[in-house]
Amino acid sequence: MAFMDGCESKYRTPVSEDRICPVCGKEVEVFTNRGRIVEDAVCPCGYVFKAEEQEPLKVERAEE
Repeated sequence: MAFMDGCESKYRTPVSEDRICPVCGKEVEVFTNRGRIVEDAVCPCGYVFKAEEQEPLKVERAEE
């Protein structure tokens, strides 16, 4: 149902976000989904921002 993607798709699309490396202080671009890192991102100094486990969306369905 493509017409219903509008509300829920924004929660599935990763967002580019800059985070500060705790080792060297440089900004590193990471991709997040609802505040959690989607994939590993490596800083030029070697520090790795690890991907975090994603929480599934809770969808309540109407009873028939």
